[in-house]
Amino acid sequence: MDYLKNGDAVLLCAWHQQFFSAIRHFQNYKAFNPIIMISQSKDGEIIAGIAKHSGWNPVRGSSSKGGMEALRKMIAHLKENKLALHIIDGPKGPSGIVKPGVIRLAHAAYAVIVPFYVSPEKAWYFNSWDKFLLPKPFSKVILRFGEMIKFDRVKDREIFERQRIRLEEIMLPGLKCELNRN
Repeated sequence: MDYLKNGDAVLLCAWHQQFFSAIRHFQNYKAFNPIIMISQSKDGEIIAGIAKHSGWNPVRGSSSKGGMEALRKMIAHLKENKLALHIIDGPKGPSGIVKPGVIRLAHAAYAVIVPFYVSPEKAWYFNSWDKFLLPKPFSKVILRFGEMIKFDRVKDREIFERQRIRLEEIMLPGLKCELNRN
């Protein structure tokens, strides 16, 4: 939080499976005018409404539709307002694979990446590509933040890919009910 208050950009990152369970917690950060990219799907419309009600500024787009324009808006907003959330394997997966947009966003906005994870005591897991989790009523939910990660801006595709893989390796242990990817 001190890093953010000092005017430095923070890019929170979560798995698609877990981000929705944490949206309400982030009402605590309304003063930073945070932004989140949400897909242009019908489900995304519902999520965008909830996010907006919780103090987030949803930008509509994803890796499969409207992504470049949404990414440009995310970069500009993150540079100015210093706080954003990115769902690293959405909107359609595959689960547990970090997409390159998060690294591009962090590079372009000179932001640190802060992973976060949701661990509910009891939850329902949906039969979806990401095993979407929904904490059961009255279940204790722990929200855990990882260490700040700063990746140097690079032009070399191989180094860029190593950064993407490194973020994936850092975040995979926090994925619940990980799908068998073999």
